[in-house]
Amino acid sequence: MLTKTLLRSDVMRVVDYRCSASPGQKPFTEMHSGYSISYVRKGSFGYNSRGVSHELVAGSVLLGYPQDEFMCTHDHHVCGDECLAFHLSPGFVDLIENDRRLWQTGSLPPLPELMVLGELAQAAADGRSDIGLDEAGIWLAARMAQVASPRKSNASITTSQERKRAVEAAMWIHTHSHENLALKHVARQVGLSAFHFLRMFSRVIGVTPHQYLVRSRLARAARLLAQDEQTVTHIALDVGFADLSNFVRTFGRAAGISPQAFRRLRPADRKIFQDRISAMLDDARLINSFSRKPSCTTTSASASKISHRASSSTKLS
Repeated sequence: MLTKTLLRSDVMRVVDYRCSASPGQKPFTEMHSGYSISYVRKGSFGYNSRGVSHELVAGSVLLGYPQDEFMCTHDHHVCGDECLAFHLSPGFVDLIENDRRLWQTGSLPPLPELMVLGELAQAAADGRSDIGLDEAGIWLAARMAQVASPRKSNASITTSQERKRAVEAAMWIHTHSHENLALKHVARQVGLSAFHFLRMFSRVIGVTPHQYLVRSRLARAARLLAQDEQTVTHIALDVGFADLSNFVRTFGRAAGISPQAFRRLRPADRKIFQDRISAMLDDARLINSFSRKPSCTTTSASASKISHRASSSTKLS
């Protein structure tokens, strides 16, 4: 496991995790040292905690709760995984959402609101965005508290073969998200009928194939908006949206701001956002230092306050 601390403050510690573990390596028990939210930017891995199994793919979020034991597995991938983790102070958690059930959820499926901000945070970490990494982390955590709610995972009732197929399909969709994909075409990649594939994928990943496709497109659009000077129209078409209006509407719902506003996140344009951050940072509860021993895991924290409707469409795009 390669780790690099990118930021350390009283509010959060931000760590870049790169795991090269492969199938066949024996997993071991670890423990979360505190609250954390980890955005999975690449690869996939299994996560077992509180008797529940989760499969995380690009766009998923891993939740960390203090002193919770867990085990990461790598049965269904060969390319490793990468996460951007925000380890949060208890004082900050009190400000945004201190419901224990939320932080003990284990993981969140790829949610558009979090994927867009996760990519913005990654752009900040890479120096590709004018927004500060602490700002991006606070925004991501606050947005998580708005959209997340405790949920039960169905992953534990699926077979190992089903989880393997679902993870492979998710990685294939993520790679080919700019293409015009039909449900039956993706199902064919894992040797299943469209009906059985839809049911299996939804149970394992937590969202439908179509939802994951759209969210992968949004994540790619966020990366391009943060680093590229292409027009918004060009980016919308490049990532796979059929028309600009649909992209603007979908992106706006996810990020809470328009693609143009997202691109122009300059200091002068962030006054309202920064005022909210200042109000949070002035709170006495944030006087917490990170004196604990740094965690050596790909932890992450969050949960969600919206329910997700399963799509009955037989077309992915």
